[in-house]
Amino acid sequence: MDDRTTETALSLTKFGIGQPVTRKEDPTLVQGKGRYNDDINLPKQVYAWMVRSSEPHGIIRGIDTEAAKAMPGVLAVLTGEDLTAYNGLKCYLPIKSRDGSPIRHVPRPALATDKVRFVGDPIACVIAETVAQAKDAAEAVSLDIEPLPAVTSAREAAKPGAPLLYDDIPNNIALDFQHGDPAKVGEALKNSAHVVRLPLVNQRIMVAAMEPRSAIGEYDGKNDHWTLHSSSQGVFGMKNLLKDILKAPAEKVRILTGNVGGSFGMKATPYPEYVCILHASKVLGRPVKWTDDRSGSFVSDHQGRDFDMTVEVGFDKEGHIQAIRMTGYGNLGAWCANFGPLLPTLNVTKNIIGMYKTPLLEVSTQCVYSNTTIVSAYRGAGRPEGALSIERCIDIAAGELGIDRFELRRRNFIKPKEMPFATPAGTTYDCGDFPGLFKQALDVGDVKGFAARKRASKKAGKLRGLGVACYVETTAAMTQEMGGIRFNADGTVTIITGTLDYGQGHASAFAQVLSAKLGIPFDQINLLQGDSDQLIAGGGSGGSRSAMLSGTAVVQASDKVIENGKQIAAHVLEASAGDIEFKAGTFTIAGTDRSVGIMDLAAQLRGGLKLPDGVPTTLDISHVTEAVPGTYPNGVHVVEVEIETDTGLTRVVKYNAVNDFGTVLNPLLVEGQVQGGIVQGLGQVLLEGVVYDDAGQLVTGSFMDYAMPRAHDAPMIAVDNRPVPTKTNPLGSKGCGEAGTSGGLPAVANAVIDALAEFGIKHLDMPMTSSKIWEAIEKAKSAKVA
Repeated sequence: MDDRTTETALSLTKFGIGQPVTRKEDPTLVQGKGRYNDDINLPKQVYAWMVRSSEPHGIIRGIDTEAAKAMPGVLAVLTGEDLTAYNGLKCYLPIKSRDGSPIRHVPRPALATDKVRFVGDPIACVIAETVAQAKDAAEAVSLDIEPLPAVTSAREAAKPGAPLLYDDIPNNIALDFQHGDPAKVGEALKNSAHVVRLPLVNQRIMVAAMEPRSAIGEYDGKNDHWTLHSSSQGVFGMKNLLKDILKAPAEKVRILTGNVGGSFGMKATPYPEYVCILHASKVLGRPVKWTDDRSGSFVSDHQGRDFDMTVEVGFDKEGHIQAIRMTGYGNLGAWCANFGPLLPTLNVTKNIIGMYKTPLLEVSTQCVYSNTTIVSAYRGAGRPEGALSIERCIDIAAGELGIDRFELRRRNFIKPKEMPFATPAGTTYDCGDFPGLFKQALDVGDVKGFAARKRASKKAGKLRGLGVACYVETTAAMTQEMGGIRFNADGTVTIITGTLDYGQGHASAFAQVLSAKLGIPFDQINLLQGDSDQLIAGGGSGGSRSAMLSGTAVVQASDKVIENGKQIAAHVLEASAGDIEFKAGTFTIAGTDRSVGIMDLAAQLRGGLKLPDGVPTTLDISHVTEAVPGTYPNGVHVVEVEIETDTGLTRVVKYNAVNDFGTVLNPLLVEGQVQGGIVQGLGQVLLEGVVYDDAGQLVTGSFMDYAMPRAHDAPMIAVDNRPVPTKTNPLGSKGCGEAGTSGGLPAVANAVIDALAEFGIKHLDMPMTSSKIWEAIEKAKSAKVA
């Protein structure tokens, strides 16, 4: 083995697939050298600020911009009338109502023209030489809005006589979705020995990404070309949506995204502000920059969850599930976001089954408009809601049936020998070991030792509860994805792909895949994701699918590099291409010691290596993979909480999560993803919740009133893997990005209710705040005395 082969072998041992490699971008980010959108400043740039409605619902009678236009530094004040040349923001989902009709929605104009429909609805855009001047002028814009009654609850908005947001959409119902056979499900529930019926609210959640939304619009009048610098979850998808709004050919639109400080679904699609600044750039001939502040984010960023459902689960005498029925409402907010109707319909349908054999399923959801900020994808996007629904019902059923909650789950698990397993949700699980995963989770969580810990907590004057939750996620629909590989002049190699890293650590994971396939040194591999002009396809990051999409694309592109490399190496080594073998970064004539390394071959090509006709002249590849099948990551979370009875203060004190993500590319990154998702789940259970008052005003409009989880709220979280690799993609990987929330949300909720069980408390709506828990305990004590 020569030095080069030894070096490659050592590199693969340290940086290959399955190794806990630290994130490539971390040294840059922790030193403050990252390049987020607000860090970008272009020559001659000016600044925009939005004028937003303070009314939740009203008719626009007038917009007086004259005083604002006369203020120092002000260059323009745009209203909706200035933007009529552009298309509105649309929802492209093909989901249909039960009667076969499409989603009822109105394309959203960038600036309101006839009515305002929620607090934060943008009405005008001020452009000035400085941010301060733009803000001052925005306050000088005079609005004449005739107030109308407002409605913020989806359930109330769907009632006859509720205020209508759109005159031609009766009862504010955008979509009347149904999955399953209501008659069969109804009969099965009727004939069940026991039925659990649980009204369950998934409260509205603020996304609250660390980096507020920011964008710079540039218009090149000479070439009729638009460029948007913006945070995103994928530049190719953003480009395709934005070009339709601008009515521009694809080649005339470019999206650039640098580092992104969190998104969780919120930055995936265009916003009205982007249209405003691009138009302003066209009018003024200068780049226009807009960066929101936290107050603006609270009223204008897409929000998450907001389901109001009733879940019914029927069991036979032995505790086997006979049918599940979910009925209720999904709140869309004032407009139909691109992904909004997907969450309480198809996504929750595919994820409520979980690990359990379920003969029949019905999901009936009315997606409803209300005078609130738009609701769209938020980490999990229907998956955690589905897991919460079935896991809460399983715990309740166990108590009512007198069956141990662990045993009730075991009786209903889909077994490995039953795979592939077709569910009534229209999905087919290809693989998994749910019973084995469950046993391992109970073992590492030391469930047997819980009774002793509960007694110790009681001696300390605290309640202790144990929660368990199982989940199976259905990852998002797959799309085409690019796998470009470029051998650069400086001796590095660049991967080009259309997913986008906004905290996941793609640069390391994808480099590990490429290093394993081609033997290229890890530290010589770069990643390019944020320039739409460099892409020929791209599905973006979302729905826990990046490893499958970009991973598959990199593997397939690597195979093409090897194929071309064998032909080139055959010429260099004076052999037949059929006699060339490739292993660990080296092309070798079979049965000899004559070889050339892939990086050496790339260097020779850059040096002008002459090749005969018919032999590839480069190792560079620009490949697009077809959509690969989705995957079904799954796991079991075991969590313990302690509650102070005198205050209701609740702490998560022990957490174990065992997951099946198939082939784990990088366990360190996976652990971080799972832990982050778990914290978001416990945040929703214990702390977070968007609140509107009866008039439609946002009550939780800042971090003074909206409780985000902090470091002291998060326990030490142990993450273990029990992989069952899938065969649906060449890596065998399953998604992991949102799984922590799918397990964390129901596990923490179940733990809290378990702790309160001695008071006879069977359910609390989220967030289960300290005050709510204390009130429930005191009420239960009073009832017992009475």
